[in-house]
Amino acid sequence: MIKKIVAITSSRADYSHLYWPLKLLEEEKSVELTILCFGPHMSPEYGETWQQIIKDGFENVKTCECLLSSDTDVGMAKSLGLAILGLTDILADIRPDIMLIIADRYEMLAPANVALTMRIPIAHIEGGDVSEGAIDDAVRNALTKMSHIHFTPTEIAKRRVLSMGEEPWRVHKSGAPSLDHLRRSSIPDQKTINQKFSLDNSKKLIVVAYHPVTMYQDSTKEQDEIFKALESRYENIVFCFPNADAGSHKIMKKAQSFCESNSNAQIYTNLPAQQYWGLLKSADVMLGNSSSGIMETPSLELPAINIGIRQLGREQAFNIIDVQPNCDAILKAINKALSVEFKLSLSGMSNPYGNGYAAEKIHQVLSQLDINDELIFKKNLL
Repeated sequence: MIKKIVAITSSRADYSHLYWPLKLLEEEKSVELTILCFGPHMSPEYGETWQQIIKDGFENVKTCECLLSSDTDVGMAKSLGLAILGLTDILADIRPDIMLIIADRYEMLAPANVALTMRIPIAHIEGGDVSEGAIDDAVRNALTKMSHIHFTPTEIAKRRVLSMGEEPWRVHKSGAPSLDHLRRSSIPDQKTINQKFSLDNSKKLIVVAYHPVTMYQDSTKEQDEIFKALESRYENIVFCFPNADAGSHKIMKKAQSFCESNSNAQIYTNLPAQQYWGLLKSADVMLGNSSSGIMETPSLELPAINIGIRQLGREQAFNIIDVQPNCDAILKAINKALSVEFKLSLSGMSNPYGNGYAAEKIHQVLSQLDINDELIFKKNLL
């Protein structure tokens, strides 16, 4: 029998993680795959990134517009409500056998809530991780308990999911699927990246990915110290757009103003996954508070400076330099990250988040999964 799977994606970030699992599932003859895009994917402010999914050759793509053009927590909450209304109609029409979601973004609560009430089993990627400095941590745990199949990024994450009372047969360690790009995708070399981004070959490269800290009432309270530190740097600096959270517009405006005043800096609304990985492979240091800095840079032996509390509690490799949002501390961390000694110390390191084989594991489990009452009826082993 054909198994109907709907995969939910809200932004460029989670789509880049889902890309290879989705490619394998679409090629599977026993699976009918639908990709459902909503939230920032549909927003001109964030580059209307749903169109990239079409360009990548996926055939069955549906959309749901629900993101308010807002920079507040009220806007986030209202967008969540709109998403529930819009997704309900689409999912009622599709009636999938299983829904695939990923990670910890607040907007993922919308499809999960719809699936729960419509008795659609949920498969969840990247549960069991920790990021105590963002509301993402609570969202991730909520999604875990709402889900029926789990793909964890690490062994420790798997043990956390099991400790929540989930049955062992439901929990699979897959690794982080974003890492599959390094093994499967065609990543541009440094020469191509230098030309694409018009980088000064004589200067080192700092990639900045900084997001609002949603546990703070003022989610941008850390940003001034970061930009103050970068003002004194002469390296090439490339900013990536922040997530669509309260405070993101302030960070965007600050970064755009910084780039206008500093000829060595530039900002990009959206980068395809291959270009982003090419940028990281060409970089000398990554700076910010993104999960990408924690989960992906170890595979490249790339020094990463993790600022503030957003990623607090997440497993780390030893290429990560944790630092408080203080200008002097950030500058000291940049100098350490760029030092020959620190770079040499990373040679041969491993990444706790996997080795690029997550897509195969996810495809194997989902393609062979029996859709029956046992799947939807969860037992709590606590």
